[in-house]
Amino acid sequence: MTEEIDWIARAGAKPRGRRPEYLDSPFDERMLSMLMAVIGEVSVLRERIDTIERLLDAKGVISRADIEGYQPDLETGKERNRIIRDYIARVMRGVQQDMEALAELEPPITDVIAEMEQAR
Repeated sequence: MTEEIDWIARAGAKPRGRRPEYLDSPFDERMLSMLMAVIGEVSVLRERIDTIERLLDAKGVISRADIEGYQPDLETGKERNRIIRDYIARVMRGVQQDMEALAELEPPITDVIAEMEQAR
């Protein structure tokens, strides 16, 4: 018999090693971590709502067991993946724009090498 996973305890467990740092302040890092957790939860809720809508369309009346036992078909899975990718892209668009701006500021590595060779 398998033991049920205690997700609350696992979520609160201290990670091994140092956490990666992407931002300048610990406060910003915590806010990013919290935001990413909320994004994950919203994604789960969207899938659950999609499940409920599909079951209601098919059956009219549903139970909690219907919801818990629902297995999406391949096409539904693909549609959900597209929706989640689009959602994450919208949420992360600001970060992506910042990355694109940085890439535009940096010259190609071949230009940097050529400039260094000329400076010798």
